[in-house]
Amino acid sequence: MKISIIIPVYNTEDCIERCVMSCLAQTHRDLEIITVDDGSTDSSLSILEHLASEDSRIRVHHQENAGSSAARNAGIRMATGDYLGFVDADDYIEPDMYEKLAAMILEEKVDVAQVCRDEVAPDGNKLPMVVTVPDEPVKVSSEDFLKELLLHRGDCSFCTKLINRNMFDIALFPAGELNEDFRLFTTFLREIDTVGILPDICYHVYYREGSNTRTSRNEFSRVFRDIVVNADRMERMIEKSYPELREYGIRFALVQRLDYMLHIPVGMMKNEDEFYRGVKDYLRAHRDDIRNNPYLTDDQRHKLKLLSAAPRTVRSVHAVSMKLRGIG
Repeated sequence: MKISIIIPVYNTEDCIERCVMSCLAQTHRDLEIITVDDGSTDSSLSILEHLASEDSRIRVHHQENAGSSAARNAGIRMATGDYLGFVDADDYIEPDMYEKLAAMILEEKVDVAQVCRDEVAPDGNKLPMVVTVPDEPVKVSSEDFLKELLLHRGDCSFCTKLINRNMFDIALFPAGELNEDFRLFTTFLREIDTVGILPDICYHVYYREGSNTRTSRNEFSRVFRDIVVNADRMERMIEKSYPELREYGIRFALVQRLDYMLHIPVGMMKNEDEFYRGVKDYLRAHRDDIRNNPYLTDDQRHKLKLLSAAPRTVRSVHAVSMKLRGIG
């Protein structure tokens, strides 16, 4: 099995060498590393070219800045491997990651294999786990995998996975979106029978200051709108292909909108804003689901009830309370 590892690169001169070296150190030897410099303005490109001059497995492609999805898509078009893996330039991986993933695909006959990941703060400390780690290797159906994603317990990241190159004939990463992994992988799930998940934590997400990929949640107008748009898309997909998962889909849509409502600046909570008004109207139209959906936590249910009733007032009172307590 030949593996192509695709690394989109943008202004990561402080950590790109660690990332590439962790890929070169893989115990699975039949691989190529495709680095796509997405218009970096620092020394990232020169670092890549130097590394490529020392190891023929590294290929360097340079393009004008077009975003992470476009960089990944360029790497996919260049790839010659049977299977593809993706690593973000901030991050690094364990030496046996792709050997383990390849073995699971070949031995267990799964369509996609996945390892687990942790998250590392700039000071080197581990951050709380954001995905559920199984106790042992498991094989799950695409429907069960989708359930876990809809419950916000699964991992939709392509960085933890090894996937057949042919899947990308169906679709590529959507340009201009910040939740591109979720959108593309849920599209692939309709063509996948089984996902194999290993308990090994082999992928390390590094949250560096000024990261191009780690600060997107501060860009409210993009990321928080995107998660609502993704929720709408999921509802349509579930209605068409997985009608038995309706309650999971409604729960997902409600929690995505809760995230939006908790982060939108109070000054932007205006009825003239069509998108905000649509989120508010959705919550009010689904009050029965807020009360009765079995997959919501008590905390989520409580917050959704308040925000569906008087979102601007609730957020304003909360902001004053936080200020009086000296928080935020």
